[in-house]
Amino acid sequence: MNKINYNLEMEKVIKKIDKDHKPKLLLHSCCGPCSSAILERINEYFDIDVFYYNPNIDKEEEFYRRADEQVQLVKDLGLEDKIGVRVIKYDHDDFLEYVKGFEEYREGGPRCFKCYRQRMEKAAEFASENSYDFFTTTLSISPHKDSQILNKLGEFLSKEYKIKYLFSDFKKKNGFKRSVELTDKFNMYRQDYCGCEFSRSEDWRTLKIFLLFLSFSF
Repeated sequence: MNKINYNLEMEKVIKKIDKDHKPKLLLHSCCGPCSSAILERINEYFDIDVFYYNPNIDKEEEFYRRADEQVQLVKDLGLEDKIGVRVIKYDHDDFLEYVKGFEEYREGGPRCFKCYRQRMEKAAEFASENSYDFFTTTLSISPHKDSQILNKLGEFLSKEYKIKYLFSDFKKKNGFKRSVELTDKFNMYRQDYCGCEFSRSEDWRTLKIFLLFLSFSF
């Protein structure tokens, strides 16, 4: 089956936008560094609110450290008068209950897909209830996350909640590379694991470093 170019799908939407009448976009964000290049790229086309909802993060201190970086990033980009940041209350127990029975799966498998759904569904629900035109997520900027799966999930939730999903593959056009550059520029905290206790393991962190090396080598 041929893969869909979701970056191209997003660009088709952007081309139709009247900048004098920007659509409202709810952007689910996993962290400041991942959202940095995305906000820089699309803020001129959308009226954006950042939706920081990440109950997967295993420690409350870590959750709020990332939340603070998200808020600071918007200021560093000079967009604090244009972009709002909604930090949703931390509830890791809710995540653990949601993935119950999937604890033994390896990273990148079914447990991770459930995690994506929990966060994206919360964003879809909020966007639908608060008159947004689109919702989407920063998750596709990661070289470790499959944009085909994320966009199929977004499409499903779009139908469930009757809210348009902004198809995207933010790692395209050097999106991930640009996020690293902006993270360095603003001296941001970039975590070394996705968030949950399962992704914290040393073996997975070592593998991620290796995969990241490969992504820049070819």
